[in-house]
Amino acid sequence: MSNPVSYNAHGPVAVLRIQNPPVNALSQAVRQGLSEAMDRAEADADIKAVVIVGDGRAFIAGADITEFGKPPMEPNLPDLCSRIEASPLLVIASMHGVSLGGGLEVALSAHYRIAQPDARVGLPEVHLGLLPGAGGTQRLPRLTGAAKGIEIMTSGGQVKAAAALEMGIIDKIETGDPQEVGLAYATELVNSAAPRRAVSELAGPEAMDWDAAYSGAVSKARGQNSPGAIVRAVQAASELPFAQGLARERALFTELLQGDQSKGMIHAFFNERAVSNLPELKGVTPRALNAIGVIGGGTMGAGIATAALLAKMQVVLIETGEAQASAARGRIEGNLQGALKRGKISQEQYDALTQDALVVAIDYASLSDVDLVIEAVFENMDVKKEVFGKLDAVCKQGAILASNTSYLDVDEIAAATSRRSDVIGLHFFSPAHVMKLLEIVVADKTALDVVATSFALGKAFGKISVRAGVCDGFIGNRILAVYRTAADHMVLDGASPYQIDRALTDFGFAMGPFAVADLAGLDIGWMTRKRKAPDRHADERVPTYIDKLCEEGHFGQKTGEGYYLYEKGQRASVPNPKIPALIAAEQADLRITPRDFSDEEIVRRYMCAMVNEAAKVVEEGIARRPADVDMVLLFGYGFPRYRGGPLKWADLQGLDTVLADIERYAQEDAWFWKPATLLKTLVADGRNFDDLNRAAGK
Repeated sequence: MSNPVSYNAHGPVAVLRIQNPPVNALSQAVRQGLSEAMDRAEADADIKAVVIVGDGRAFIAGADITEFGKPPMEPNLPDLCSRIEASPLLVIASMHGVSLGGGLEVALSAHYRIAQPDARVGLPEVHLGLLPGAGGTQRLPRLTGAAKGIEIMTSGGQVKAAAALEMGIIDKIETGDPQEVGLAYATELVNSAAPRRAVSELAGPEAMDWDAAYSGAVSKARGQNSPGAIVRAVQAASELPFAQGLARERALFTELLQGDQSKGMIHAFFNERAVSNLPELKGVTPRALNAIGVIGGGTMGAGIATAALLAKMQVVLIETGEAQASAARGRIEGNLQGALKRGKISQEQYDALTQDALVVAIDYASLSDVDLVIEAVFENMDVKKEVFGKLDAVCKQGAILASNTSYLDVDEIAAATSRRSDVIGLHFFSPAHVMKLLEIVVADKTALDVVATSFALGKAFGKISVRAGVCDGFIGNRILAVYRTAADHMVLDGASPYQIDRALTDFGFAMGPFAVADLAGLDIGWMTRKRKAPDRHADERVPTYIDKLCEEGHFGQKTGEGYYLYEKGQRASVPNPKIPALIAAEQADLRITPRDFSDEEIVRRYMCAMVNEAAKVVEEGIARRPADVDMVLLFGYGFPRYRGGPLKWADLQGLDTVLADIERYAQEDAWFWKPATLLKTLVADGRNFDDLNRAAGK
């Protein structure tokens, strides 16, 4: 491979141009090239300044992710940054596109920074469970102050050039070719005898209430360690000389890198991209996607329509009557107004989307020209079959017919049409224009180009798209039903719903299962229990106490009463005093003597149930590989990202210990806790779920 860093002298200025497409990641070759180019510049008596510039669309977008998990290779990034900063020459970073992570750390080790107006900077290592480990926590706060520096690093967000200039991260904004802009700035600095200005030689940031900042960061992070570590590293920048602060940063970085949380987040980082790369779709051309139909304009249908409009597609939405159509249009316009307020679209774009791109109608014939139609009606098989029969009659040949069903058999839905190869499941999560997950449910007869088109749709919508097979609940809801059942069993046996919710939010879930049930609507679970009742196994334990609340018309948040009570217009909730009495009555009927549960036991049982069912989902081929399960739970079900997903969590715990617990629980309830064959096989073979991920990726 040729040197990815070119060297050219322009009078007294040497230009070091990084050429490592697509985003100039800081590979070992790039680090080596920069170090050698700095040596060359310093050896030339005629050179007074060095400009570091990136080729292509970015300055440096960060570390080379292909090196993650491998032994470090010299020169390491902290040493390179120190080496650049220590140069007797003036070093100028000319920045364009993004300068992220190690890219910004390289720029901070330069003596001056100039950027294009549309440049953005950031230190997003927190998203990998890490902190900036090449001086970022020590240099950035010396420019921005402690509070701003902590905010930038703990959020992992990107800072636009104008804001970066105001904070002191960059020195100047200039439009033009980055190399020419950098050369002009360097020449100006040389001609004015500007001093060499190392950030490390500036005073450390002023002290603040470090304990309060630490507590705030930890609380906001819901159990993730790296934000708190970032605060402590910035504290070191304030309290210690630079070299000692750098050593403290490195120690904290190493501790995080060796911990389970970074392993979980790096797993998530890699696999959120990998899950949509299906080997069977290589070389398969998707069908055209210009116009989308949506059946149903409720919360879900309106969200899907909104996502399609934001993806610059024409949308035809069908409702059952004029009043319903008007309400659906109002929901979509409300969603788009939110995008307008956030600056995602302009007023002109809003007007075009609502007036030109969106058609709301009550006649199925309006769908005659759409390329794909998504049904988002009531979760009832007879209703969905009726809809698909109508679609089969009016949609053009080659149009894809998709169901947004959460549980139902897509093969049975497809059988209601004469074009089974054109039918697929597209399970969105509400609100569909916000939530990142899309389960693509491939039926028995679904054509490959229909699958490819569905993944193209997911990409256009900005979704994490995961392939799923057909079964009751697919990947996510099938597993949800089981771990929610484990929670229900613990309630019958003595744990309160409120202790369970608290223990699981402490574990890192965005919400506990009973708060989630209230949010989704208790009627959903009630209908599912009734639907499954005729085929229920005799040994299955199914709590019925909550059905009594549903029979009274109480379905959670939307009615103001569920496991919790909700005041109108208030986000806060309080436990419903009816629930303990309903539980106690059922315990008495079943002759159960309640016992105490520790928070640790609650989490362990909940997670083991999740892992066991997830292993069965992989074993049966409903999920193509374990990482697919992990991404579904991360992006659709509030699983804490820093734990990587349930099967990554199981790997980190040790599959042998997880299996041992499941087998122990099976002594109490052999039907529910039957260990997955795959889990037993992996333990017997000394392998884990990551081994299966690697095998699937080959």
